[in-house]
Amino acid sequence: MLYRRPRLMIAALRGGSGKTLVSLGLIAAWRRHHGIRVAPFKKGPDYIDAGWLSLAAGEPCYNLDPFLMSADEIVESFVGRSGACDISVIEGNRGLYDGLDAQGSCSSAELAKLLKVPVVLVVDATKVTRTTAALVLGCQRLDPEVRVSGVIVNRVAGSRHERVVREAIEGSCGVPVLGVIPKEGVNFFPERHMGLVPPQEHGELQAAVAHVAERIREGVDLDGLREVADRADPLGWVPSSGRERNRLQGRAQVTIGIVRDAAFQFYYPENLEALEKQGAAVKFIDSFQCEVLPPVDALYIGGGFPETHLNGLTTNKGLRDSIGQAVEEGLPVYAECGGLMFLSRGIHHQGGFYPMCGVFPCDVVLERRPQGHGYAILECVGENPFVPAGRLIRGHEFHYSKVVDLSPDVPLVFRVQKGHGIVKGWDGLCYKNCLGGYTHIHAVGNGFWAEALVRTAERYRRGDKTDEITRRKGGVHYMGQAIEHNIIS
Repeated sequence: MLYRRPRLMIAALRGGSGKTLVSLGLIAAWRRHHGIRVAPFKKGPDYIDAGWLSLAAGEPCYNLDPFLMSADEIVESFVGRSGACDISVIEGNRGLYDGLDAQGSCSSAELAKLLKVPVVLVVDATKVTRTTAALVLGCQRLDPEVRVSGVIVNRVAGSRHERVVREAIEGSCGVPVLGVIPKEGVNFFPERHMGLVPPQEHGELQAAVAHVAERIREGVDLDGLREVADRADPLGWVPSSGRERNRLQGRAQVTIGIVRDAAFQFYYPENLEALEKQGAAVKFIDSFQCEVLPPVDALYIGGGFPETHLNGLTTNKGLRDSIGQAVEEGLPVYAECGGLMFLSRGIHHQGGFYPMCGVFPCDVVLERRPQGHGYAILECVGENPFVPAGRLIRGHEFHYSKVVDLSPDVPLVFRVQKGHGIVKGWDGLCYKNCLGGYTHIHAVGNGFWAEALVRTAERYRRGDKTDEITRRKGGVHYMGQAIEHNIIS
C-alpha cells in the first residue's frame, strides 16, 4: 500500500538555529490563516518542543526516533497518526546529519530518507553571508539521497544582508529561499536548563503562538512550502493486522491514574494511547489540587520539573501520604525521572529539604550540571512487576538530579549498557509493585510496557494485592538479593 500524503521536515545545521520556532510558527500559520489541519511530529526524545508543536497544531505531537524505534515501527506510527490531517510537519533535532556516530546513525537525515520527506533547512545567518551557501551545499552533497528542497534564513540583519544571502544560496545550491526571518527583538520563548520553558509554565501561550505565527506568515512563503510538501515521494507501508484488538477480548477495564500537571508533564501521547489500546481508562491526577489519591488500579508518574514546584508538592501532604499507603497495599506504580524524585524521601534544593512520598529509601539532590543526558540501553537483571528478566530496553534520560543516601538493602534491577541511571551503571528501584528509574521509555519501541502495566493493574483490581516479588520469591520484602551492594554510593 502506498502512502502519498504531503509532508516535509524542518531541519537545521545545528541546534539553536530556530527550527522549533519556525516549525511551530509554520504549523500555527497554516492552521490559522489557511485552515490547514497539520499533523505535527518531533524527531528524537523530546517533550517540551513537542508540547509547543501540539499547542500550535491543536493536535497531539508524536515522536519519531530511529534509536528508540525500529524502521517498521516508525513508518507504522507515522502513517497511522498522520492520515487524518492535510499535511505533516516533522521537526528535526540538532543538525541535519548529527547522530550517534560519524556516520550519522539515527540522525534527522536518516529519518528523512526512511519517510521520503523533503527537507527544508533553517539557516542561522548571524554574522555570515555567502558562507551560508557553502553550508547548504555541503548538506546537499554529503548525502544526495537526502532531498534538501528549500531554505529558510533566520536572524537576518537587514535588506542588504537578505539580498546577499538569498542570491548566494539560490545561485550556488539551486534551491529556493522560501523564507527570511529578521532578528527578533522580543523573546516570547525563554529557555532554561532543559530548553524552552514548557507550555504548562509559560503564562502567555496564545500570545506567544500568535506572535510567531504572524512572523512566519509575513516572512515565509507558505504556498511554496506547501508545494514542497506536495512533492514528497510515495511511501510504501504495510498496515497493522489488528491483532491488538483480539488480545483485549474478555478483559475487564482498569483505571490507570496519570499524575499530570505543571510538575509532571513529560508523557508521550503514544504511551497513553498504548494503555488505552490495552483496555485501560486513564484518569488524570493533579498533584497540587488532588488531596488524596482517587480509586485507581495502577499509577503512572512521568517526568517533569518537580524541582520548580517543591513548595506545592510539599504542601499537599494528603496526596503524598495516600500514595505511600497505596504502594504499601500493593498498588502498581511506574515512575520515570521526576516520578522517581517524587517517590523518594525528599528533595534537597538550594539549602532546603522538601519531603516527598517516602516510598523509596533515598533522597534526591539537584545539581547544576546534567547527571545523565542522552540515550540509554538497559538490561533487566532483577525481578520487578513490569519488565521480564533478560529484556533490553531502549530509552533516554536527561536529569540534573541525583539519588543520594540510598539504602544498601534495595537492589537496582536494570544494568545500564548505555547511559548513567540512578548510580553509574545501574537504574531502576523496585519496592513491592512500584518501579522507578531515571530512564524514560517510549511505548512504540517498547511494546511490552503497556500490556505489562495493564496486566498488573488487572490483578490488583481483582483483589490480588500481593507484590510481584513476593509472588515469585515467596515472601521477600525488597526484591530478591541485593545486586552488588558496593555499587551504591
